[in-house]
Amino acid sequence: MDGEHPAGTRPAADEQPAGGNRATGDDRVDEAVAGLASLADKPVEEHPAVLDDIHARLGQILGEAGQAGEGAE
Repeated sequence: MDGEHPAGTRPAADEQPAGGNRATGDDRVDEAVAGLASLADKPVEEHPAVLDDIHARLGQILGEAGQAGEGAE
């Protein structure tokens, strides 16, 4: 038991997006992180391209969040 869910139960579908990762609360982040699941089906030499894509997507999301927060001060 992981302390969050009673033994024998599973998290709700909206708590665990595709790829088995926990939901972050931002669908765009969840979609980007779900791309990590594709690594299992790809040769190791293709991993850097997948990781670069995920990194770029997360960087873009973070940059947009930073821009939105600039006006909040």
